[in-house]
Amino acid sequence: MDRVTQDLLAKKHISAEQIERLTKVGVGSDVLLETLTKVGAVSVNFVKRFIVEQIKDGRYEIDIIKQYHFISESDVLKHLAETLEAQFVDLDSIDMDYRLAERAPLSQLQKFEAMPIYEDDMSLTVVFADPLNIVAQEAIQRLFPRKPIQVAVATPKQIDTYLYKIELKSSIKDLVSNIRKELNTIGKKEDEQHASSILQLINVILKTCIRNRASDIHIEPTENNCVVRARVDGKLQEVFIFDQDIYPPLSSRLKLLSNLDIAEKRKPQDGRFSALVGDREYDFRFSTLPILYGESIVMRILDKEKALIQLEDAGMDSEGYKKLITALHSPFGIILVTGPTGSGKTTTLYGALNELRNVEDKVITVEDPVEYRMNLIQQVQVQNKVGMTFAAALRSILRQDPDKIMIGEIRDKETLEIAIKAALTGHLVISTLHTNDSVSALPRMVDMGIEPYLISGAVVAIQAQRLVRKICDSCKTQMSIPPNLLKKYSKYLPDGVVFYHGVGCKECNASGYLGREMISEVLPISEMISSMIAKGASKEEIMRQAMDEGFTSMFENGMKKVVEGITTIDEILRVATE
Repeated sequence: MDRVTQDLLAKKHISAEQIERLTKVGVGSDVLLETLTKVGAVSVNFVKRFIVEQIKDGRYEIDIIKQYHFISESDVLKHLAETLEAQFVDLDSIDMDYRLAERAPLSQLQKFEAMPIYEDDMSLTVVFADPLNIVAQEAIQRLFPRKPIQVAVATPKQIDTYLYKIELKSSIKDLVSNIRKELNTIGKKEDEQHASSILQLINVILKTCIRNRASDIHIEPTENNCVVRARVDGKLQEVFIFDQDIYPPLSSRLKLLSNLDIAEKRKPQDGRFSALVGDREYDFRFSTLPILYGESIVMRILDKEKALIQLEDAGMDSEGYKKLITALHSPFGIILVTGPTGSGKTTTLYGALNELRNVEDKVITVEDPVEYRMNLIQQVQVQNKVGMTFAAALRSILRQDPDKIMIGEIRDKETLEIAIKAALTGHLVISTLHTNDSVSALPRMVDMGIEPYLISGAVVAIQAQRLVRKICDSCKTQMSIPPNLLKKYSKYLPDGVVFYHGVGCKECNASGYLGREMISEVLPISEMISSMIAKGASKEEIMRQAMDEGFTSMFENGMKKVVEGITTIDEILRVATE
């Protein structure tokens, strides 16, 4: 039995009978306290208050919070800060001046888990992971002797994260110093982007983000800083923090690389450039958006090798893969890939093109923008400014004698109508549509103004997909899940299933996840389903027929990956519904 449960029992806040009843039904000691809160024996808020009182009285170390994943560490620290009449600070919500932390040795700040965040005429505010550590407070006061420190509280994870950012910032201090020297010697503002140190800084940013497996790089100016964030496994992480004066030359040089107007800061601009990072060439899709303190810059990293990925390697199970390959070898018809933005639809389309491309067939794509360039495929870039829309491009494509057509996205009725006509006149068309599941694509097309009988004759298969984060193999460990979840999803889970999660390590940047994989459902349009679509059957009726024909839902596919230990049940519940 854990320490907190023992103390709650000793102080008679819970009873021995309650614990005995839960133990008899197989509740393990590691989830005993969590289960007690779920059955109403004691509230989560009471447990938080109890832990805070014990920490304040010196009976518990502050690290005890980490043993109880169902209790929010930030909530406990907020309550502790209130009782100590100190301020609780969410470091992610403030635009701090990093120069304050640079005035003290980084090793000392890391040792005492402390970070100065704000200075006024009277005092210096410093956040501590442990506000009761008097030794740490005295040590930090000696580092800043001119003003008294005001103790504030923040989570250890946030403090460690921001101190790591300062460490990264100091590691390129010489490079930033060289940039400033070059800027001081440059006569014309227009020549800022030619500074060689800026090119080195761009190379460091690209290299670091690609090494961290980022899909996008965000460069954002704030009032005090220039922040570089990278999207890794679907979540943004801060990578670098620079002072504000680094942003203008950095922005100008990136615009020059992308063949954009460096003087235009009032309108959004789009471009692309290629760069050799390490020994591989990457394409970067570049976009600017005017914001309050400058321009938000986003670069999508386009790895050419991802365009050549096999669908099985993207995480498709063998059953879904067979259904999709069968559809791809149909002589004509429409195959749709559905899902929200960022669910890997484009990667699936390129995987499908990989299966289709050969010398005998003419394959033409219409994309906005063309993300990956592929041999044996004619790729058309949509340019709305000159009237080259999806619909206009499609009309021209049909006069080019294509065998197979890929449309980047069906956005309107006109594009959908032309795609259906192409499918009905002997072409294989693959495209994407924004719907939550495969069956929902059918009523969506009817809502867009297409007659059901045309849909029934044209659509061959629909795939819906999401991306889930995979458990990091370096810190993968067994875990227990609450009995109520086990009971709720028992039909998807075999007896004796073992659940895993990642506890967090250097490999996964303490997230517990490393990489992503697809969960999907493939709905082949059988003769029976085609007939039902033509007759205007409801979504529920079509789903029942699909289930009778052996349809496996995306949620069920996700639960299989939980059973296989690839991902966690929390990830599946985050992206899919039963």
